[in-house]
Amino acid sequence: MRPQSAKAKGRRFQQWVRDQILKRFPQLGEDDVISRGMGGGGEDVILSSAARALVPISCECKNQESFSIWKAMKQAEVNAGEHTPVVFFTRNRTPKYAVLPAEELLDLYRTIHTLKEGT
Repeated sequence: MRPQSAKAKGRRFQQWVRDQILKRFPQLGEDDVISRGMGGGGEDVILSSAARALVPISCECKNQESFSIWKAMKQAEVNAGEHTPVVFFTRNRTPKYAVLPAEELLDLYRTIHTLKEGT
């Protein structure tokens, strides 16, 4: 794959992540969730403070046939600061996935359960 094609593939996936956040949080505007240009350092999807209040994550996006999840998580952790590092990933003709620290996932489920129980 040519570098230009690979970058376009990555860009489309970053935009998909951006669009999914905006779809699930309609109170956010397009300026609140921005897909970073390819080759730029830092987070792949930039969140405003309003977006970060709703979705306190740091996004690393990988649209590759093969990659090291450990390197991707390290990259997400470096960029995350106080936020939860999340690696969104996919490859051709497969579903899209996200990886986050196990404790964060379990805390999310605990919060959902607490809200459902009303306690």
